[in-house]
Amino acid sequence: MTRHDVEGAEEAMRSLFPATPLQLNDHLSARYGADIWLKREDLSPVRSYKIRGAFNFFRKAIAEGAGGKTFVCASAGNHAQGFAFVCRHFGVPGVVFMPVTTPQQKIDKTRMFGAGFITIELVGDFFDQCYQAARDHVDAIGGVMVPPFDHADIIEGQATVAAEIMQQLPEGTVPDMVVLPVGGGGLAAGITGYLDGVVAKSDFVFAEPAGAPSLRRSIEAGQVVTLAKVDNFVDGAAVARIGDLNFAALKAFSPDQVRLMPENAICVTIQEMLNVEGVVLEPAGALSLTAIAAMDREAIKGKTIVAVVSGGNFDFERLPDVKERAMRHAGLKKYFILRLAQRPGALRDFLNLLGPHDDIARFEYLKKSARNFGSILIGIETTAPENFATLVANFEKAGMGFEDITENEILANLII
Repeated sequence: MTRHDVEGAEEAMRSLFPATPLQLNDHLSARYGADIWLKREDLSPVRSYKIRGAFNFFRKAIAEGAGGKTFVCASAGNHAQGFAFVCRHFGVPGVVFMPVTTPQQKIDKTRMFGAGFITIELVGDFFDQCYQAARDHVDAIGGVMVPPFDHADIIEGQATVAAEIMQQLPEGTVPDMVVLPVGGGGLAAGITGYLDGVVAKSDFVFAEPAGAPSLRRSIEAGQVVTLAKVDNFVDGAAVARIGDLNFAALKAFSPDQVRLMPENAICVTIQEMLNVEGVVLEPAGALSLTAIAAMDREAIKGKTIVAVVSGGNFDFERLPDVKERAMRHAGLKKYFILRLAQRPGALRDFLNLLGPHDDIARFEYLKKSARNFGSILIGIETTAPENFATLVANFEKAGMGFEDITENEILANLII
């Protein structure tokens, strides 16, 4: 991949969609005392950057004579939607393999983008089964498999984000820091490759989900590592194994440059950007902004920072879960199991322990643990984290048996 190749891909891409905006965000800039520029990939036609790699792959494959073949991909998310849009643009047939468990909203949206040119096959409960079915189909029909990130043409297509950034920044401005989300690594490999020699290697920051640190673990090990377990909450970046080509492009960076973002912290970003800025971000799209929020403010004060907002395909049915996680991360919501005496007035005595800003969000009788006592699950929301210190002190002073299970993953998953 050369800068000339990337600029050629970016120019060709204008036949599909205009450059996504690079916006100086006043809210974040004022908060951090820095110039925070957001590259809004959530404003592409499919609300993510994935359309870029797909377009570049298709245009090269068609130029090499693949125009009469059927293109195939396996995806339940942004890659599928970008693939479908590009199939329609070039007028070529495509087949999208999705797991049976894919939400109907994503199926319908993919079908809409590829209207008349794609078919959707629902196979398997898990992605691995779906991916294998797609590979088998490609072999059976002599089709063309379009990978989500681990291919030179995909990487080159994603690098067009960087070409646009350099065109859109004020003349003579070079970023002091570039913050990139990482899943499979195609976007990060493309942007760092294009900006090599323009932005110092030490000025890149990569944001990965804490539950899917495939790049961080691979850099630490000096080779590609396949994670045994992945938290799928950040579905657009929850990848168990970074792409081989992408790791080759990123392995020289320091592990310390890869910041692992807790899933609940990402929810704080999603909620804030929606409430304050009216910007809808998917979890992967909020990664880079969450990384900035975790930085030392003095260290970034006065700097010019470019953060890539990678996608905005957010299912609003997830909003209650996002709010819940955000409150827990901010220390504004906790769950307790209480041992409450089975006597008249016991509940009233408990209520008298609550502070003026403590609100009961959940109350559930679990079971009697003894003839004279019962177990209660209670969720409490408050207005400031320090209020919980007062509440816990009140519990202890009253001699009430309790356990804070907010961060107990096993118990929380079972009963909350």
